[in-house]
Amino acid sequence: MPDVRGCHLPDDLLYDVENHIWFKETGDGKVKLGMTAIATAMAGQLVAFTPKKVGRSVRAGKSCATVESGKWVGPAKSAAGGAVVEVNEALVDKPDMANDDPYNDGWMVIIEPEDWDSVKPGLTTGDSVAAPYEAKMDADGFAGCG
Repeated sequence: MPDVRGCHLPDDLLYDVENHIWFKETGDGKVKLGMTAIATAMAGQLVAFTPKKVGRSVRAGKSCATVESGKWVGPAKSAAGGAVVEVNEALVDKPDMANDDPYNDGWMVIIEPEDWDSVKPGLTTGDSVAAPYEAKMDADGFAGCG
Protein backbone atom coordinates (compact mmCIF):
# COMPACT_ATOMS: atom_id res chain seq x y z
CA MET A 1 0.00 0.00 0.00
CA PRO A 2 1.51 3.35 -1.00
CA ASP A 3 2.09 5.70 1.90
CA VAL A 4 2.58 9.34 0.94
CA ARG A 5 3.64 11.63 3.79
CA GLY A 6 1.83 9.44 6.30
CA CYS A 7 -1.32 9.14 4.18
CA HIS A 8 -2.35 5.61 3.26
CA LEU A 9 -3.49 4.92 -0.30
CA PRO A 10 -4.58 1.30 -0.86
CA ASP A 11 -3.18 -0.09 -4.08
CA ASP A 12 -6.37 -1.97 -5.03
CA LEU A 13 -8.24 1.28 -5.73
CA LEU A 14 -8.41 3.78 -8.59
CA TYR A 15 -7.86 7.46 -7.79
CA ASP A 16 -9.01 10.83 -9.02
CA VAL A 17 -6.03 12.62 -7.48
CA GLU A 18 -7.23 16.12 -8.41
CA ASN A 19 -10.50 15.66 -6.50
CA HIS A 20 -9.18 13.32 -3.74
CA ILE A 21 -11.71 10.59 -4.56
CA TRP A 22 -11.15 6.82 -4.74
CA PHE A 23 -13.11 4.31 -6.82
CA LYS A 24 -13.53 0.57 -6.42
CA GLU A 25 -15.25 -1.67 -8.94
CA THR A 26 -17.75 -3.88 -7.14
CA GLY A 27 -17.78 -6.61 -9.80
CA ASP A 28 -21.39 -6.11 -10.85
CA GLY A 29 -20.95 -3.07 -13.11
CA LYS A 30 -21.20 -0.68 -10.18
CA VAL A 31 -18.53 1.47 -8.59
CA LYS A 32 -18.10 2.39 -4.91
CA LEU A 33 -16.44 5.70 -4.14
CA GLY A 34 -15.21 7.70 -1.22
CA MET A 35 -12.74 10.34 -0.10
CA THR A 36 -9.05 9.59 0.28
CA ALA A 37 -7.24 9.81 3.61
CA ILE A 38 -5.63 12.96 2.21
CA ALA A 39 -9.05 14.56 1.64
CA THR A 40 -10.23 13.78 5.16
CA ALA A 41 -6.94 14.97 6.70
CA MET A 42 -7.11 18.26 4.78
CA ALA A 43 -10.77 18.81 5.68
CA GLY A 44 -10.40 17.92 9.35
CA GLN A 45 -13.06 16.20 11.46
CA LEU A 46 -16.16 15.71 9.30
CA VAL A 47 -19.43 16.91 10.83
CA ALA A 48 -21.90 16.40 7.96
CA PHE A 49 -22.27 14.15 4.93
CA THR A 50 -25.17 14.81 2.56
CA PRO A 51 -25.19 12.41 -0.40
CA LYS A 52 -27.38 12.51 -3.48
CA LYS A 53 -30.37 10.28 -2.93
CA VAL A 54 -30.65 6.76 -4.38
CA GLY A 55 -32.06 6.99 -7.89
CA ARG A 56 -30.65 10.45 -8.54
CA SER A 57 -28.20 10.99 -11.34
CA VAL A 58 -24.67 12.29 -10.93
CA ARG A 59 -23.07 14.06 -13.89
CA ALA A 60 -19.40 13.32 -14.55
CA GLY A 61 -17.20 15.84 -12.76
CA LYS A 62 -20.05 16.97 -10.51
CA SER A 63 -20.97 16.38 -6.90
CA CYS A 64 -22.25 13.04 -5.60
CA ALA A 65 -22.35 14.44 -2.04
CA THR A 66 -21.65 17.50 0.06
CA VAL A 67 -19.15 17.12 2.87
CA GLU A 68 -18.71 19.50 5.79
CA SER A 69 -16.05 19.83 8.46
CA GLY A 70 -15.34 22.54 10.98
CA LYS A 71 -13.19 24.36 8.43
CA TRP A 72 -14.56 23.34 5.04
CA VAL A 73 -17.80 22.71 3.14
CA GLY A 74 -17.69 21.41 -0.39
CA PRO A 75 -18.63 18.90 -3.03
CA ALA A 76 -17.31 15.37 -3.37
CA LYS A 77 -16.93 15.23 -7.15
CA SER A 78 -17.26 12.00 -9.09
CA ALA A 79 -15.23 11.58 -12.26
CA ALA A 80 -17.90 9.11 -13.40
CA GLY A 81 -21.49 9.99 -14.12
CA GLY A 82 -24.37 7.65 -13.43
CA ALA A 83 -27.19 6.75 -11.10
CA VAL A 84 -26.72 6.55 -7.35
CA VAL A 85 -27.75 3.00 -6.40
CA GLU A 86 -26.67 2.97 -2.75
CA VAL A 87 -25.78 5.51 -0.08
CA ASN A 88 -23.72 4.88 3.05
CA GLU A 89 -26.44 5.76 5.58
CA ALA A 90 -24.05 4.98 8.45
CA LEU A 91 -21.83 7.82 7.18
CA VAL A 92 -24.83 10.18 7.14
CA ASP A 93 -25.37 9.37 10.83
CA LYS A 94 -21.67 9.45 11.76
CA PRO A 95 -19.69 11.51 9.19
CA ASP A 96 -16.39 11.24 11.07
CA MET A 97 -16.27 7.54 10.15
CA ALA A 98 -14.62 8.82 6.96
CA ASN A 99 -11.82 10.31 9.07
CA ASP A 100 -11.30 7.05 10.94
CA ASP A 101 -11.64 4.63 8.02
CA PRO A 102 -11.99 6.34 4.62
CA TYR A 103 -11.54 3.18 2.56
CA ASN A 104 -13.88 0.74 4.29
CA ASP A 105 -16.59 2.01 6.64
CA GLY A 106 -16.24 5.58 5.31
CA TRP A 107 -17.28 4.99 1.68
CA MET A 108 -19.83 7.50 0.35
CA VAL A 109 -21.97 6.16 -2.49
CA ILE A 110 -22.21 3.39 -5.04
CA ILE A 111 -23.08 4.42 -8.57
CA GLU A 112 -23.96 2.59 -11.73
CA PRO A 113 -21.67 4.50 -14.09
CA GLU A 114 -22.83 5.47 -17.57
CA ASP A 115 -19.49 5.39 -19.38
CA TRP A 116 -17.04 3.67 -17.03
CA ASP A 117 -14.88 2.34 -19.88
CA SER A 118 -14.00 5.90 -20.91
CA VAL A 119 -13.59 7.21 -17.33
CA LYS A 120 -11.47 4.40 -15.91
CA PRO A 121 -8.33 5.02 -18.05
CA GLY A 122 -8.21 8.62 -16.75
CA LEU A 123 -7.93 7.46 -13.14
CA THR A 124 -4.64 6.63 -11.43
CA THR A 125 -4.07 3.06 -10.28
CA GLY A 126 -3.04 2.49 -6.68
CA ASP A 127 0.38 1.17 -7.62
CA SER A 128 1.06 4.42 -9.55
CA VAL A 129 -0.54 6.95 -7.20
CA ALA A 130 2.42 7.96 -5.00
CA ALA A 131 4.15 10.36 -7.43
CA PRO A 132 0.98 12.17 -8.57
CA TYR A 133 -0.07 12.59 -4.93
CA GLU A 134 3.36 13.94 -3.95
CA ALA A 135 2.98 16.57 -6.68
CA LYS A 136 -0.61 17.37 -5.66
CA MET A 137 0.36 17.73 -2.00
CA ASP A 138 3.22 20.05 -2.97
CA ALA A 139 0.87 22.15 -5.12
CA ASP A 140 -1.72 22.33 -2.31
CA GLY A 141 0.89 23.06 0.37
CA PHE A 142 -0.23 20.01 2.37
CA ALA A 143 2.45 18.52 4.63
CA GLY A 144 0.75 15.17 5.14
CA CYS A 145 -1.53 13.06 7.31
CA GLY A 146 -1.19 12.47 11.03
